[in-house]
Amino acid sequence: ELLKNMALNRGQIIVFGMTWVIYASSYLLRKPLGVIKTDLEAYYGLTPTELGWLDTAFLLPYAFVAIMFGNLGDKYGNRNILVVSLLAMSFSMGSFGFWDSPKVFAVLLFINGGAQAQLYCNIARFLTSWFDSSQKTTMFGMWGTAPFAGGIIGTAVAVELQRRFSGDLKMMFLVPCVWIFFLAIATHFFLKFPHECGMESPDPEKQQLKEDEPTAVQPKKALNFIETWKIKMVPELCWSMFGAKLVRYCLYMWLPMYLAKALKYDKGYAGMFSTTFEIGGVFGSFCNGFYINRLMGGRSYLGVFVAFATSGLSLYLFELTSTWSVFFNFIFLFMAGAANCGPDLVVSGSLATEVAKAANAESAVAGLVNGFGSLGTIIEGPFIAFVMTQFGWSGAFYSMVFLSLGASLAVGKAALAEYRK
Repeated sequence: ELLKNMALNRGQIIVFGMTWVIYASSYLLRKPLGVIKTDLEAYYGLTPTELGWLDTAFLLPYAFVAIMFGNLGDKYGNRNILVVSLLAMSFSMGSFGFWDSPKVFAVLLFINGGAQAQLYCNIARFLTSWFDSSQKTTMFGMWGTAPFAGGIIGTAVAVELQRRFSGDLKMMFLVPCVWIFFLAIATHFFLKFPHECGMESPDPEKQQLKEDEPTAVQPKKALNFIETWKIKMVPELCWSMFGAKLVRYCLYMWLPMYLAKALKYDKGYAGMFSTTFEIGGVFGSFCNGFYINRLMGGRSYLGVFVAFATSGLSLYLFELTSTWSVFFNFIFLFMAGAANCGPDLVVSGSLATEVAKAANAESAVAGLVNGFGSLGTIIEGPFIAFVMTQFGWSGAFYSMVFLSLGASLAVGKAALAEYRK
């Protein structure tokens, strides 16, 4: 029994660590687009609207593939889809800096976005097979540091490569693409399910499943979009994720430009300071298990409701005090990041897989919630460019305040029901 537990713990550490690194590394091919906006504007004369459409070129296929094809892992094997996706990311973005056509940029970003859409839903299947229900909120909270730590690392790497290779965008994408390629190879050989290691899943409902084999016998067929949407609480989780992700990507893609142009930060400093939002995200994700289990008494929906409302308040205070000092900029941006990003993996992870259990549709629901949230990211570019043009930077921040409150209200009914228990 002791050896069995040791083997299980070792497997949990390996899968947790590998999937964390895979997802964090995907931001090496997301964050440079926000960092190089000023370069694209200077070198190619792109307007804010055109820059916004480049965001959409990446985010549109991300959302579409996640929503419509989130069940590919259930059909063809979760590991197989992960490997193909990582290879597609590597080969598409490796040549980005060698072109000078916005149309080619858009095509490469389109391929990258579609490939990245398959990462989370398949990773979620691996994670849920290695951890039981009592561990999932804490596990997903800790694992949820991956996108925000990845964002920090991605920004730092992009800023450093931008500094070293000023005027040349080639290395900003080529270097991370080599790393992504090696991750694909490692995934093929080392990422496994419990049954492949001769163990039973800690989750009793998973013990009989062979998730990684496309020929495995499944209790239910893979659900389509309509069937998945009809599962109880899926629409509410989707709309909550929509608002939160729209706000997040507005900040991801435009905050460095805002800091440089509106607050007159140095270009390099603006890029690095923008990671304050993601640093807050790491803190919020890491502490989310404690926050939900201790402060909210295990009431996940109530915790999500309060967190997203706090995010909106923090963004309002950030805009209100933006010209006061760097200290206030840091405090409220950090708070906004912690409150916006902290519940992310609770919404698209533990809550999504929980409501999907009865239908054995974890990959499909996780993909739908994550992908529907990404619909917000599709309109992020044109949306923020339009608001900024019409109402200035203040208008952009106030719109994000209302969107954060909307994300909170989407789970308000479930939160109220939890509170009354």
